[in-house]
Amino acid sequence: MKSTILAVSGFIASVSAHGLLVSPAPRQPGAAHRASCGAQANYQDKNGNIQGVLQVARQQSDYNPATCNLWLCKGWKYEDNTANVQTYTAGQVVPVVFNVAAPHTGVANFSIVDTATNTIIGSPLKSWTDFASNAHTIPDDQKSFSVTIPSDPGSKCSTAGACVLQHFWDARNIDQTYESCIDFTVGGGSGGGAPAPAPSSAAPVPSSAAPAPCSSTLVTITKVAEPTSSAAAPSATPTGTGSGGSTKPIPEGVTLEDLLAWIKILLNVFFFSFGFGFGSLCICANHMLVPYWWSSTSIVDAYLGTYLDTYLPTHLVQSPLVSSKM
Repeated sequence: MKSTILAVSGFIASVSAHGLLVSPAPRQPGAAHRASCGAQANYQDKNGNIQGVLQVARQQSDYNPATCNLWLCKGWKYEDNTANVQTYTAGQVVPVVFNVAAPHTGVANFSIVDTATNTIIGSPLKSWTDFASNAHTIPDDQKSFSVTIPSDPGSKCSTAGACVLQHFWDARNIDQTYESCIDFTVGGGSGGGAPAPAPSSAAPVPSSAAPAPCSSTLVTITKVAEPTSSAAAPSATPTGTGSGGSTKPIPEGVTLEDLLAWIKILLNVFFFSFGFGFGSLCICANHMLVPYWWSSTSIVDAYLGTYLDTYLPTHLVQSPLVSSKM
């Protein structure tokens, strides 16, 4: 008895069939559709409306609304139609044929649909505000028409099953909706540019050779910055390089140029005093003049005395102040 009722229900739904895509080859029901929507839904007439299929499927224990998804291509699955995938390019004109089995006034559109979200990509490729009216003869352009594949989908429709061309017809006054889908992919169009060159991953190698220092004949004494507390402090007393040289340090902040300038001033004063008979007395020995007051400054005392100690002949008669430094 139950099987008889189901058969009658299926027949009622089938006689209300009204339309289906003919070309290009649309999706068809198969094993994947049967597993999700149930056996009775799988037996329905291919031209049937969604509401009629839903009425039958809801009464079956093998109907799974979550996976059936009747409102996308009437529940018909890509897995049953992998051999019917069309390949197009952006700008290609595609001829379409639709069979209106029984007219019912409504609205319709032909669009690219994202199957992951069940939403139209871009705008409908074709639309009608008075489709399959039963008040007049159906125009030919509602049964046979052409659409141009746009560039809107981009890479979204490069994978089979990701997009469909869907014919959607809604006869709202009788609450009947018809969906029919074509699986397709879109390849690259003619406007693609060459890819940008990949940036080099190698960083520029800095020169390992340090720049050569500028040569100079000017000798200067550079003050070394104080070391941090964590490092051992260097000796403040420079090591002499001459034989028998003095170990007395140069006063801080004094350069060789300063020393030479001071010696020049002292020599000028000396010769000025000697020429006019003024200034301090000098002791003459071996044709050299040594002013006894040269040691009156710390600079002369530290360095000129060393010079005299090192280089004057040992028989030179030195001044008392210079001798006291020896």
